[in-house]
Amino acid sequence: MIEALGLELNLLFYLLDYEAVAPIFITFRDLMRHRDYQQCSRCVMDTTDLQITFDEDGHCNHCIEFLEKRSKHQYQGAQSDAALDHLVESIKRSGKRSEYDCVIGVSGGTDSSYLAHIALEKGLRPLAVHMDNGWNSEKAVQNIRNITSKLGIDYESYVLDWESFRELQLAFLRASVPEAETPTDMAIPAALHYFAAKFDIKYIISGGNLATEGILPKSWHYNAKDMKYFNHIMKTFGRANSNSFPTFGYRKEMYYKLVRGIKMVYPLNFVPFVKAEANQLLKEKFDWQSYGGKHYESRYTRFIQSFYLYKKFGIDYRRAGFASRICTGDIDRDTALERLTSKPYDDARIEADKQFIAKKLSISTEELERLIDLPGKWYWDYPNDDKKLGVIYNVYRKLFKKEKLGSF
Repeated sequence: MIEALGLELNLLFYLLDYEAVAPIFITFRDLMRHRDYQQCSRCVMDTTDLQITFDEDGHCNHCIEFLEKRSKHQYQGAQSDAALDHLVESIKRSGKRSEYDCVIGVSGGTDSSYLAHIALEKGLRPLAVHMDNGWNSEKAVQNIRNITSKLGIDYESYVLDWESFRELQLAFLRASVPEAETPTDMAIPAALHYFAAKFDIKYIISGGNLATEGILPKSWHYNAKDMKYFNHIMKTFGRANSNSFPTFGYRKEMYYKLVRGIKMVYPLNFVPFVKAEANQLLKEKFDWQSYGGKHYESRYTRFIQSFYLYKKFGIDYRRAGFASRICTGDIDRDTALERLTSKPYDDARIEADKQFIAKKLSISTEELERLIDLPGKWYWDYPNDDKKLGVIYNVYRKLFKKEKLGSF
């Protein structure tokens, strides 16, 4: 019954203005916070996602959607091989008169590093772009150097203004929402599109993929392109001018897509991408070093995903990755459950991490602890354009369905 009530209120939320239904919607969320704990009987997603629903077999909406819809866009053997070849030829044609035919974002992590290897194997001429937000680990920096130098890829770095970026990070911590990484998630596509436009490159190839990222609840990671949400948090909780920050809302995205003709595609969905095998290849060919977790190339990301979300919201971010891998057959559920019995963070390291994070953010460790201990909020607790963006992107997907090469 509670799931049915949730669907009805979600429908009301989308049909009416946020302000009109917020009191009802938030009351419902409070009810959901106190419902009995449940974990999916097929994957490992659970009620730490406040919006999760289950069918009569105990299967959650995430793995149901993945297996019914998104799995159609993952690797399909010869069909995917042919699609990848077609995509590669399109990229080459678009850049045949230019120095580069695509932009590739590099972070030093598995996905982007492996994608760089695939791109060179396929004869592409990428420009590697890294968005430097000041939090790179030494291993990440070395991985980027090794990959780009050994593959002979030209490299550009987009360095954020630290004071503006630091203040934005603090604003999201003060807002007490799970999206502590929104400033980074917004700056990455801004940097990639900036260099694509600068060099008149029509394709951005991304390491995003269904195998490891097909499942991620919106309540854990709300849309980083929602400028209404972003601006409200920045103005309400920020304490300095952040005008130098490279924002990337739907208006800028549509400008780059529709006016400049820049496409973002995801080639790893066309290859049999297995994380462990990719890691081994990268180690052998490029002296690549692992740093223990997805997106842990950033010390701040490691702190947020492994400790902050777990401590503040009870969110174990590993669940989403494990759930995706269970659905693709890359890992079995029992193995995932066994790994989830341990904490997502290292007790011996966390105090040192807190001191490092606090010092870099120019606050005391006591202030950082206070921010962590604030009552948790969610994106629906603040003004947002969720309904509006849903309509815009649904229309875009229908109009440009044929252009969505390798997307998800």
